[in-house]
Amino acid sequence: MSSYDVLLITVDSLRRDFLGAYRDRPRVVDYDVATPNLDRFAERAAVFDSHYAGSLPCMPQRREFICGIQEFLWRPWGPVEPYDRTVPALAGEAGATTKLVTDHYHYFEHGSHGYYEDYDGFEFVRGHEYDHWKTAPRYPDERLLDQDNRHDADPADPGPGGAGQYPRNVADFDELDERDFFAPKVFSETARWIDDNADWDQWFCYVDSFDVHEPFHCPEPYASMYTDEDPTDPEMVNWPDYAPVDEQGLTDRQLEFVKSQFAGKVTMVDRWFGRVLDRLDRQNAWADTVVVVTTDHGEMLGEHGYVMKNYMPTYDAVAHTPLLVSHPDGHDGRVDAVTSAVDVYATVLESLGADVPEHTHSRSLLPLVAGDADEHREYALYGYFGADACVTDGRYTLLQPGDADAPVNVYSTMQLTGPEPAAEPATLPYTDATVWRLPDGTGSRQADQALLFDTDADPGQGTDLAEERPDELARMRGLLEDAMRDLDAPDEQFDRLGLVPGD
Repeated sequence: MSSYDVLLITVDSLRRDFLGAYRDRPRVVDYDVATPNLDRFAERAAVFDSHYAGSLPCMPQRREFICGIQEFLWRPWGPVEPYDRTVPALAGEAGATTKLVTDHYHYFEHGSHGYYEDYDGFEFVRGHEYDHWKTAPRYPDERLLDQDNRHDADPADPGPGGAGQYPRNVADFDELDERDFFAPKVFSETARWIDDNADWDQWFCYVDSFDVHEPFHCPEPYASMYTDEDPTDPEMVNWPDYAPVDEQGLTDRQLEFVKSQFAGKVTMVDRWFGRVLDRLDRQNAWADTVVVVTTDHGEMLGEHGYVMKNYMPTYDAVAHTPLLVSHPDGHDGRVDAVTSAVDVYATVLESLGADVPEHTHSRSLLPLVAGDADEHREYALYGYFGADACVTDGRYTLLQPGDADAPVNVYSTMQLTGPEPAAEPATLPYTDATVWRLPDGTGSRQADQALLFDTDADPGQGTDLAEERPDELARMRGLLEDAMRDLDAPDEQFDRLGLVPGD
């Protein structure tokens, strides 16, 4: 395949079942959610049906996208490592002009550096979630505070973040004018950038939209689009806690409102994503441009009694993610092969005509996009550092819990643990650089026991088959061991997961 311009778009927390390309109606609501622009894009794209997240959540997944490293077996949320070769750096070496457009404030926090510095330019839309932006008004909108189920601290307490940060950030937003909100700003800037940069010989633009991430605070018409409730009612929660539904006291009425606001954000993102498609249409850019649309993870919206992510077993609502790829030399149709989020890295680089470094964990998806291959991976491996590890073969999924009392180590060139770790030099299988092995206490446990699901027969993962199908459980555990051996994962990870490391 030749080299092309590349537009990579990630929509944070986007559930695949909310897209018409994947399902007529989301599993958790009894109404259709409008995504006409994502649907029209899907008509010209390869639609991946067995695509999965990798290292969760936000920044670990972005290291996979941008650096090609599936990191969750070695380290948690953290910065780009000095030995990482980022997509924008390699794109620049190949002659492409590079741009980042984002409202994802985690790029600019302590411990997340290195993700934006290699771009020729970046646009940061300020104010989402805990972005340390506005310090006034000291006493922000009480209604938004009431609709936040996560905080009970005094919003007027000094210090960045906390209960008052988001209400301060959006204090000047007009809830009747969607242009004030984040997704409209991100995608409007993207459309302008495409217009203004058409003269470059080649470009790579990464659009990282933090929406549809919480808080699920929507402007009109989206706030009222999927609910009969008054979106300004202080009792209607738009920012749930990271806790089970019953533990945080969400009523059925409040949970349904949360779902409606999530749906509203999806439709808002879709509308403004359409502006980008219009620009590509206007410039006749489809013959020269590869467009990749995906997410880092999904979001629980009441299934199994959970909302949000991270603390519960990693069900498919979080891990089974959308991926759509439009390529000038590709086909428009379904792709059944098992693929992983880390594969975005090699796919983007190969589309740009840039070299894909050795020793990354990424495999280009372009043979699948071109229709030259039917298979890609035997499995997809995913999970959180120090927590459960999961594997799927595209039909069965295994969620394997770890021993919460077992020690875990962080492997990094930087100190990502406490202030006085007993660090020792160590090596990694995917770099020649020497790193530190830093004790990080013990891990966590998301599931009480191993969970096995047949997602063909049970896509909602409502029936655990671990006891009923011991042979299948043993096979999937063997597949998880193979996956970890293929990566040459640390022995302590096998130990805490109750697996055999092999030779």
